[in-house]
Amino acid sequence: MHARGLPWLLLTLLLACPLPAGTPKRVSWLNSIQQPPDEIPGDKLRFLSVRQANLDQLIESRKDWEAHREIVRDRWLKYLGPVAQRERPLPAIQVLSTETLDDGIIRQRITYEVLPGEMIEAYLLIPSKVAGRVPGVVVLHSTVNHSIRQPAGVEGKAEKAFGLEAARRGMIAICPRNYLWPNNDEIKAQEQADKFLAAYPESKGMARMLHDSLVAVDLLLAQPHVHPGKIAAVGHSLGAKEVIYLAAFDQRVGVTISSEGGVSKTFSNWGAPWYLGEQIERFPHEHNELLGLIAPRPFLLIGGDSADGAVSWPIIADALQIYRLYDRHPPLGLFNHGQGHAVPPIAEQRIYEWLETYLD
Repeated sequence: MHARGLPWLLLTLLLACPLPAGTPKRVSWLNSIQQPPDEIPGDKLRFLSVRQANLDQLIESRKDWEAHREIVRDRWLKYLGPVAQRERPLPAIQVLSTETLDDGIIRQRITYEVLPGEMIEAYLLIPSKVAGRVPGVVVLHSTVNHSIRQPAGVEGKAEKAFGLEAARRGMIAICPRNYLWPNNDEIKAQEQADKFLAAYPESKGMARMLHDSLVAVDLLLAQPHVHPGKIAAVGHSLGAKEVIYLAAFDQRVGVTISSEGGVSKTFSNWGAPWYLGEQIERFPHEHNELLGLIAPRPFLLIGGDSADGAVSWPIIADALQIYRLYDRHPPLGLFNHGQGHAVPPIAEQRIYEWLETYLD
């Protein structure tokens, strides 16, 4: 064989050989979502790097970060208030309705208590044939009047029926209702926020959202066929905000996708009373710290140049510094489809590819 033919032979052998045992799977487009955009519009985001342990100390190693991360975690939990850390006895579930869809998926509407006297509803979606343990997904709906009917595929745009599609792909999904909806049919944000804050004045609205999301994970893990090591969280818009907090404060959530929520506290309406309150403007920390808490677990930020997009890159770039303490090819990135506050087909495709790759 001529020497010049050896490179082709080596390449063929490399392609034919499977990855070594233990090599983490990665999406093929990972590198592309870790590149800075050509231009970042608007005013430059200004925030302390997640690596800034204090004014004269930078985090240089994984050991440094793991010693510091509890400080970061505690200060955010302190800001959120006591409801974020409230004890959560597993609530009893009452099944309100059950239907079997054409593809054999079982869709149950359930109700349960999240706080004393506070009942919410959720949809539980279970694949037709479940063998052994399968991944579980918490799906948090966006700001539409039909609330949980959206992710469960009962009503609304099909591309946002993340719970139904996850079940079609063999996962078990729970789609809980956000506390801003007193029923499944209409949002009453100010009224519901006022009610919660009057009952729990030391907590922020996001503390309630986090608490309810944690209960959803508890209920998902109580399902006999859910694999405890394969839990994901997915949300668009409002739900995208919630999954950031859920993943940051719940190590059980292994894979997260946040679509068009506004990853910086300066984006969107984070200062609303039902989220973080106007005090967040004076809180000297940014959501790059929450992404640091999520590390090294896979986190995909999706933007359309509306709530998120090129402008979100500095948050991702800063958090990548923590992720790279764990992995040379960290599962964190920003995919910007540039099509506004929507879930276009390419975003749908990447959502499920991210889930299936990193839950495998």
